[in-house]
Amino acid sequence: MTSATPTVPPIIPTTMRALVQRGYGTSDVLADEMRPVPTPRRGEVLVRVEAMSPDAGTIHLLAGRPLMVRPAVGWRTPRQPVPGLALAGQVVAIGEEVTTIAVGDHVAGSGAGALAEYAVAPARKLALVPSAVSMTDAASIPISAVTALQAVRDVARVEAGQRVLVVGAGGGVGAFAAQYAALAGADVTAVVSARKFDFVRSLGVERLIDYARESDPSRWGTFDVVIDTADGRPLHVLRRALTLPGTLVIVGADGVGGPVFEGFDRQLFRVPLANVVASQRIASVMQKETGDDVARVLGQLAEGSIASAVTEVVPFADARPALDRLAAKQVAGKLVVTLG
Repeated sequence: MTSATPTVPPIIPTTMRALVQRGYGTSDVLADEMRPVPTPRRGEVLVRVEAMSPDAGTIHLLAGRPLMVRPAVGWRTPRQPVPGLALAGQVVAIGEEVTTIAVGDHVAGSGAGALAEYAVAPARKLALVPSAVSMTDAASIPISAVTALQAVRDVARVEAGQRVLVVGAGGGVGAFAAQYAALAGADVTAVVSARKFDFVRSLGVERLIDYARESDPSRWGTFDVVIDTADGRPLHVLRRALTLPGTLVIVGADGVGGPVFEGFDRQLFRVPLANVVASQRIASVMQKETGDDVARVLGQLAEGSIASAVTEVVPFADARPALDRLAAKQVAGKLVVTLG
């Protein structure tokens, strides 16, 4: 009887390549540098990042906008020098009290400093990647798809037979929100730029509205649910597309308004005030980063009930211009940066 082959622990270097943010602005504030590999603390794991996916939050923090976030993230320079949250990769080390994930597992979820060869992440925010899901697709899930799932399932509470309008269905969150509304049995209409029509049709949405040609929501039709993924229009304008009663769900902000709030005043102030006087229900989405929801989305992707929204995959060397395209809203669906 031969003994089992012993598991050889992975060799972890002391330094890693990373994009380091030295100030606030566009991709010009990022530098390709060598940094120490982080060490996982209690409840965390160290992931060798194979792919990561920037999102609107990455762009907001890169710019340091809105200004209301600066006290929390750093006034002149970010306290977390490496941007990025959504990642997929292989676990190479685990901290104390981690029992659900082992070294060698391929995982996806949210971690600190994902635009690097290694990143730490709380185990509770990670899920195992099914063999049927690529690492590039897995990296696109943790922020955008989970936000969309929670918007449709928990906030909008979409039901079969409802008419649902998704504003911004050509973006990362919107692409998944349209799919989740359809998966719930709703009749989905998408508001999107004409150059993203083919992409949104590939997700199974047939009724499309070009917001540049038809900018008045009162002409879009009436819907039981409107999910606005950072369109920026005032709440009373978006309510014109709602039935009585209906539900308006606000996701994110697009920079409209002054530098302090830049659109987030809709969630912070205008939504609570509107609910006092409006006959419709108005709500906003604050994403909860949970491994359970990441696992749910990965499972649906593996079984084919939702489709990948990845349209661009770029190597780490091309990450900076890719971030600029994302900031300019030139990317349909999800952009993924590979590091493996």
